[in-house]
This record gives sequence, C-alpha cells and structure tokens, in this order.
Amino acid sequence: MIPKVKPIAALAAALILAGPATQGMAQATAQTPAPADTLPNFTAPRADLPPQDHISTPGPKMILSRQQCLEIALRDNPTVKIADMEVTRVDYSKKETLAQVFPQISFSGSYQRSIELQTIRMNMGGQSQSLKMGSDNSWNFGFSASMPLIAPTLWKSIAISDTQILANLESARASRLDLVNNVNKAYYAMLLAIASKEVLQQNYDIAVFNAGLFEKQYTAGTASEYDVLRSSVQVKNIEPELLQADIAVKQCKLQLKILMGISTDVDIEPDITLKEMQREMYGYALGADASIEGNTSLRSLDIQTRMLKQTVDLKKFAWIPTLGVQFNLAWMALSNGNALKNQEFNPYSNVGLSLSVPIFSGGSKYYGLKQSQVQLKEMQYQRENLVNSLNMQVDLALDNINKEARQIATSEEGVRQAEKAYSIMQKSFEIGAASYLDLRDSELANTSAKLAYYQAIYNYLVSSSELDLLLGKGDEVAAASPQTSKTAK
Repeated sequence: MIPKVKPIAALAAALILAGPATQGMAQATAQTPAPADTLPNFTAPRADLPPQDHISTPGPKMILSRQQCLEIALRDNPTVKIADMEVTRVDYSKKETLAQVFPQISFSGSYQRSIELQTIRMNMGGQSQSLKMGSDNSWNFGFSASMPLIAPTLWKSIAISDTQILANLESARASRLDLVNNVNKAYYAMLLAIASKEVLQQNYDIAVFNAGLFEKQYTAGTASEYDVLRSSVQVKNIEPELLQADIAVKQCKLQLKILMGISTDVDIEPDITLKEMQREMYGYALGADASIEGNTSLRSLDIQTRMLKQTVDLKKFAWIPTLGVQFNLAWMALSNGNALKNQEFNPYSNVGLSLSVPIFSGGSKYYGLKQSQVQLKEMQYQRENLVNSLNMQVDLALDNINKEARQIATSEEGVRQAEKAYSIMQKSFEIGAASYLDLRDSELANTSAKLAYYQAIYNYLVSSSELDLLLGKGDEVAAASPQTSKTAK
C-alpha cells in the first residue's frame, strides 16, 4: 500500500493557527504600494528560503509522465518479475507432467561376487551328497522401457496443468494491476505534495516580502517594533510547514522510485501539474464502462472453479483401469575365477503388457469425489457472493467519483472567488476601508481554498485509480509504446 500524504486540509489548519503571522503585509502595502510585477516569483527558488531548499539531489534529473512511470515500473519492478518467473515455473511443471506420456527408458547394471557358494544336500543312491551351486562372478546389465497406453488420470493431470498456468497468468496480471494502481497513487501523491508546497511557498514569500518591508519602515520610523516582530514571527511559523511539505515531496518521490525499481540517487520530476490533470479526468463521471468482468478476483475464482471441475473428473477417472507396455533387453554373464576374464554375455529380452484394475480401496475414492463435489458447490456460492459485493463496491465508487467531480467544480469556483475577494480586500485596506484582520482572513481563505481545490483533484484521481483496479483495468499500459523521457544533468 502507498502511504498517504498528509491531508492538505491539515496544512491549511496549520496556516490558520499561524494566525496573525502574516498581518504586516497589507499595512506595509498601504504605506508603500508595490506593483504586481515587483512581487516575488512564487514558484521559483529564493535565496531566503529555509535551509532545506538548498539541499541538492545527487544524480541526473528525469522528467517523467505518469505513463512513463508505469512503463518503467512494469519493466523493472521486482514484484512483476517474480510473477512472470512463477508463470515460467508452472509451464515447466506442465512439461514435467507431459513427459510421463512418453516412453521412460532406463539403463541398469550390476555385478555380484560370491564369497561362499550356496550348498545343497541331495540324497543320491541312499547316500547324502553336498553340491556347490552358482558362480563366482555374476554380471547383469540392460535397458528397460515403459510407456502408458491407457492412463486417464495422467491425461486429466495435463489438463489441470494447463489451467494452473492460466491461474498463474491471472496472478501475474493481478500483480501488474496492483502495481499500476500503486504507481498511479504515488504519482498523484507527488503532484499533490508539489502543489501544496507551492501554495505554502506563496504564503511564505508573502511573509518574507512583508517582513522585509516592515524592517525598512521600522528603520525609517514609520512602523512599530511590534509590527516588525509580528511579521518576523509569521515567517518563523510558516517555515516548519514549508519544511514538512518539502519532506513530503521527497518521501513521495522516494516511494515512486521504489515502485519503479530505479536508483534512489535519480531525481524525478512530473511533466504535468495537478491542475493540468483535469484535462484527462472525468472518464467515469461521463459514464464509462463499469463492467466487473475484468475484475481479477472474479477471474481467479472462475479459473479455480474450472480447475475444481477438472479435479472432480480426475477423481472419477480413478475407477478406470490403466494399461501400460514394458520392454526389457539385458545381457548376463556367469563365470568363475577372475571377474574380468573369460566372460560370455548372453542377451535376453521380453515385452509385456501390464493392466491395473481398481476394485476396492475402502471407499477412499468415493469420499474423495464427494469432497471435491462439495467444494465445487461452495465455489458457486462464493462467486455469487463475490459478484454482489463487487457490484456494490462499483456503485459506491462511481457515486463517490461523481461527488468528487462536483467537489472539484465547487472548489475551483471557491478558488476564483477567494482570489477575487483577496484582491478586493487588499485594495480596500490600501485606502483604509478595511482592517488588517479582514485582509488576513481573506488571505487565509484564499490559501485554504487552493489547498482544498488540489485535495479534491487528488481525491478524484485516486478514486478513479482504485476503481480501475476494481474493474481490472490498467494493465493495457504494458503494451503502450514507450515515450522518450527528458533528462538533464
């Protein structure tokens, strides 16, 4: 699971708790108005930022799209590699079972040296006589071959192996879908962390700009020491939140790099902002296909049901006789004295059929069959319950996504109104028609509106990715054509 980024609403609450920390900006503006083009660039790094912003990241920088991150993860993530190797292993297992259909040929050889020959006593003509039987040396070696002619259980085992391969393929697909969902959420979390940091950066730049003006006005005797201290405290109060936002960005990038299976020394940047993600949203809100046929849990259950049906047939085939053919070709030599001299090997061979007819096994086959049949009925009820549960989850997910889409529209309008209100309040304060507290409230409302807007976009994107996972969508990115990433040293 991807660790959740700290909710942006919490950052907004922290800013509100900062309270009067930004109160000096409007008074300074009223006394020394500054044109809009003289304000700091809120998205560019500044020399007066907290120390953490000056930490350089070693290694190259990669500007990646979400699609590129998915392609790299599906290619290099160890979990996907393990799932693919498991499919290969099961394929070898099938071939191992299939090999039992072909003739099994083996070679054997033996040598035996008699220490004491066997003695037998015979009554010949009323007298008991002792005879030594056997040879000092006995050589025996040859070839044997066997092949099943009628083996229903073996044939059904091969069919079960084919189904097991399908089960492992579906398991590998589930691993890919889960990875796609995790990469999506990690990428969206990175966008949210970056957008949140930019909002806090704007607030911090205003505080720094405000503190600088009050310092100059205090030197000129037009501002009180309280105003200077208040603006300085504002900067200090925002710095921990900005530091926390910077840490959140680094953590999100690290999580994404781990999922992609790339070195942590490489710095990655998104090629799109969270606001720009709106252009490729609203797929489910517009009534996209919401069929659960691609759900990996449902497909896995269907494969397991198919395998269980084959197991029932396998149990039934246990009553069918089996027939096999055997062939032996061997050479034997018997001699006395030196084991390596005067050996005369005589060949002999035979061929035969072996028939095995099961008659009675104490009821083990019968009860084994009944057990598999009960399991098959259980599978039918499990599928019915799973389908109902999945349909309910899809309906709830679609309802949440539609609500989040409306929340985005509401938040976007809220940002527009908050920005306009802040602009009006700033002008009103400049002419003395509003108090600084009113200006400060409009500033906090503007910041909170932006944070809520970005949070709404993030919630929608994450919910859409979760619904893709639920519907079994997203694995098609593995076949997508690779894009060229932008790299810079």
